[in-house]
Amino acid sequence: MALVRPHGGGELNPLLLKDGALADELKRAGSMPQIKVSSREKGDLVMMGIGGFTPLDGFMSFTNWQGVCAGMKMTNGLFWPIPITLSVSKTAALNIKTGSEIALIDPDDDSILATMRITEKYSIDKAHECATVFHTVDHEHPGVKMVMEQGDINLAGPVKVLSLGGFDKKYGELFMTPRETRELFEKLGWSKIAAFQTRNPMHRSHEYLAKVAIEVCDGVLIHSLLGHLKPGDIPADVRTHAIGTLVEKYFVKNTIVQAGYPLDMRYAGPREALLHALFRQNYGCSHLIVGRDHAGVGNYYGPFEAHHIFDKIPKGALETQALKIDWTFWCYQCGGMASARTCPHGEADRLLVSGTKLRKWLSEGAEVPAEFSRPEVLKILRRYYAGLEEHEKVEVKLSGHSGR
Repeated sequence: MALVRPHGGGELNPLLLKDGALADELKRAGSMPQIKVSSREKGDLVMMGIGGFTPLDGFMSFTNWQGVCAGMKMTNGLFWPIPITLSVSKTAALNIKTGSEIALIDPDDDSILATMRITEKYSIDKAHECATVFHTVDHEHPGVKMVMEQGDINLAGPVKVLSLGGFDKKYGELFMTPRETRELFEKLGWSKIAAFQTRNPMHRSHEYLAKVAIEVCDGVLIHSLLGHLKPGDIPADVRTHAIGTLVEKYFVKNTIVQAGYPLDMRYAGPREALLHALFRQNYGCSHLIVGRDHAGVGNYYGPFEAHHIFDKIPKGALETQALKIDWTFWCYQCGGMASARTCPHGEADRLLVSGTKLRKWLSEGAEVPAEFSRPEVLKILRRYYAGLEEHEKVEVKLSGHSGR
């Protein structure tokens, strides 16, 4: 069997220039007006560069923004669940003319990330975007805060990506493009691949989810977010080291591929689950593991809203399907990991395993039950927390579904 097709049914559309074309565009970019992008916009640009956002060719127009917010559909009919936009201040927008070209600057090192031809300038109703995408306008929601603090004017137009923003240098072989994962899957003889999305180190519940997927798929892509997180989350290098150790010690060889992708979290819950499935389709994955409160934060979303949204999108909108798994926990009566679909025992016999609980215990130096995480993983995480300076420590609060 062949791998799933890239989103839109065509070929991968990486926008990163190479060789002579790259050198020529960098030379041209040096004389263009410059706009420094946000961390979120940087991640979106790098994803366009590697083809992760196939078939997009740039940042969305007003009508596409409108269609994606209201009905998760662009004007050409393409399914897309979250707007991919670039914003600037009103003052900056005054100096940018429609039809002109600008250079987009990396917020981390001031290098040139991309060039962009401006086809449109427009303002948006930020509260409308938040209400439709995040299902809330509460400024305490990190995704809402991000949108409300962005510039007041959006710029639309095609981009030429000139850099991978340092992700390739910082993460080396872990940073894989969709073309690279597809080539690896074909080399391994895989066609049915489940993606496991994570912004946390993998605890016993995550391990269980991946192993359930291995039972019904050829293998699992453990795909770690490499972009910015909220305060208190564990950095990507620590997280991926812990995951690599877990895979080495507790998984059958050649059933797992570990890789990373360059986006920031949006914490958009159900809509972000759809985006995760969409770009995993570009990476060659036929399924996305969707567990409890996928891409959620606090108690803004029901524990299984991300399950239900896959049943509401038009048939054929995505080739990558949700592999839906119920609440998972350690059951003392069963003597192992189980889910609400497989375990008949009550809550008194269950230890709910969550990343938030694990971070809380580790940040406080508390004991972590053996049923919660593998000892080799805990050793790596304890070393990280022990090395934090006082100002780097963030109080972790249990809220929403993580507090159960």
